[in-house]
Amino acid sequence: MNIAFSPCPNDTFTFHAWVHGLISGGEKLDVTYADINITNNWATEVKGPEVMKISYAALPWVLEDYALIPCGGALGRGCGPLVLTAGNMKDPASLAGKKVAVPSEKSTAYLLFRLWAADNVPGGVGEIEVMPFDHIMPAVRDGKIDAGLVIHEARFTYHQFNLTMMSDLGEWWEKDTGLPIPLGAIIAHRSLDLKSIEKWTRESVEYAWDNPEASREYVLEHAQEMSPEVVQAHIDLYVNEFTRDLGDEGYTAIEALLGRAAKEGIVPEFDLKALRK
Repeated sequence: MNIAFSPCPNDTFTFHAWVHGLISGGEKLDVTYADINITNNWATEVKGPEVMKISYAALPWVLEDYALIPCGGALGRGCGPLVLTAGNMKDPASLAGKKVAVPSEKSTAYLLFRLWAADNVPGGVGEIEVMPFDHIMPAVRDGKIDAGLVIHEARFTYHQFNLTMMSDLGEWWEKDTGLPIPLGAIIAHRSLDLKSIEKWTRESVEYAWDNPEASREYVLEHAQEMSPEVVQAHIDLYVNEFTRDLGDEGYTAIEALLGRAAKEGIVPEFDLKALRK
């Protein structure tokens, strides 16, 4: 079975056991490590792997062919994307007409940014530039762009670039809705045995929690030069009970985010019931 997920610690920690044949009955995996911007495009524009980690924001484009697996993904509190600037530019209104870098235009981060900007940036921002997420902070620091939308471990490291947090979009979302923020989803092609994929994914998550040292070497190997401390903070933040099972609260958060985005014309209109099928 072909699977694609990022080399980020939450994904390698989550899938370590299944990848390494430690799950009873788990089908052998052929893994491709790819940034979520790449998997979003694979899911929405070309024929991608059978199982993928994508942004929740990309789901409206793929639900006809792919089903949402209710475990293995990233959804939680205190883990949202950040809007960063250089210097002391903290007033959102100052972004009007400015150039902003984002990691993907089909990412949850970008979707949240659009919703936040509609409420906080009079007249809207100017040019949007898609950029690999690890290039964004240096570009903001060097003055190549006015602000950057960052994800993942950047929330732990942006101080190293002397940047200022203008907004924590997860905090904004939680205050606005009272719900956790949906970030990354696991999807599987509808032709597959979805119940088995759900079972193997959940068992892989539980194995990782029960045997935290087992995945350490594998996680660090793919951790893109993060320190062990940052790696552990990343796992602690993004691998949580929603990774084990979305539950009603998780589904409600996803429906709220994508339903609101559809009303704003940011994503296509779609049947929200398809998220649970």
